[in-house]
Amino acid sequence: MIDIKFLRANPEAVKENIRKKFQDQKLVLVDEIIEMDEKVRQAKARGDELRSQRNAVSRQIGALMKQGLKEEAEKTKKLVTDMADELASLEAQEEKLAEEIKSRMMVIPNIIGPEVPIGKDDSENVEIERFGEPTVPSWEIPYHVDIMETFDGIDLDSARRTSGNGFYYLKGDIARLHSSILSYARDFMIDRGFTYYIPPFMIHGDVVKGVMSFSEMENMMYKIEGEDLYLIGTSEHSMIGKFIDQILDKDQLPQTLTSYSPCFRKEVGAHGIEERGVYRIHQFEKQEMVVICEPEDSPMWFDRLWQNSVDFFRSLDIPVRTLECCSGDLADLKVRSLDVEAWSPRQKKYFEVGSCSNLGDAQARRLGIRVRDKEKGNYFPHTLNNTVVAPPRMLIAFLENNLQEDGTVRIPKPLQPYMGGKELLTPKK
Repeated sequence: MIDIKFLRANPEAVKENIRKKFQDQKLVLVDEIIEMDEKVRQAKARGDELRSQRNAVSRQIGALMKQGLKEEAEKTKKLVTDMADELASLEAQEEKLAEEIKSRMMVIPNIIGPEVPIGKDDSENVEIERFGEPTVPSWEIPYHVDIMETFDGIDLDSARRTSGNGFYYLKGDIARLHSSILSYARDFMIDRGFTYYIPPFMIHGDVVKGVMSFSEMENMMYKIEGEDLYLIGTSEHSMIGKFIDQILDKDQLPQTLTSYSPCFRKEVGAHGIEERGVYRIHQFEKQEMVVICEPEDSPMWFDRLWQNSVDFFRSLDIPVRTLECCSGDLADLKVRSLDVEAWSPRQKKYFEVGSCSNLGDAQARRLGIRVRDKEKGNYFPHTLNNTVVAPPRMLIAFLENNLQEDGTVRIPKPLQPYMGGKELLTPKK
């Protein structure tokens, strides 16, 4: 949610930003907000005038009563009553208009950064840089489920019976590998100075509305029936929500947090869930990084966050690249976003394994998170988030890039302590 003062002063800039995001249907909202905002300010000015007059007139009543001018006093009382009625009407009008304005402001997209390329969808995202040499071995690499099955490491049939498509059982060495990657990611981020959290996995509706746009909420979140609780789609939701309605001292910034959680997603619009595969699923686990910082520091933190992901994947010998997300691929709250994609030697292409986002002050403004400053007054901090790792999707990249011709899977040195010292995984089938 952008600052209404900015919209009021720069309506054409807001409209141009809407056009850059190819959301022309929202252009009319800017004019509606400006018109309603003017009515609110007029109502406030009239209300202030009435309160001043009412106070002055109220003081006259006592004087008139002392002078024995009861009839004049009664007329004055009637005038005060009329003023009170008009004030009540104005306050109701203000409240209704404020809600109308807020409902529109919540869907006006955030102002995108100057680095963001203009494009309609993810097909127009721009590659920035590659890290590591993508290779294709001379032998054929099987589908990721087939690799897991050689280790007797996955059971999709049982998961379909218990839960339907989009769920899985991992077991044996594959389950251990999954957990080891998460444990390594946790320690990787702790070593980089981030504070480790395990947050709540369910949050209230006001937190959901604060951390994401309505369209994302509709397409992602599972609601607990009969309760004001939603299953989180990522631990960023809980971690940013932790600071709802809080005022932070300047010396409390930056907040650098890394959090583990399961994640639950409807995946609406995902063109169905694969019956054989764990690339797009309803339930997975993730290690996240979250930063709350001074507004002027958010570009620096953005670069540090995506670099953390690149360094993590390269430490496991997985080639990656970064893509600058174009305007049409950005969620409404985002100022800028960079996708990290891992190399798939089987598909001979890269695929998304994480996304780094700078949301400016949008989440802080929605959630009422402020910073206390005696000189400047209170202001909103910036919030950023990025995926460290999200298996089992990351398992696909790991298995394909570390698979050997004999069917064994090499365990890179940083991961070996988490795998009981194993250097290789040996197939059971």
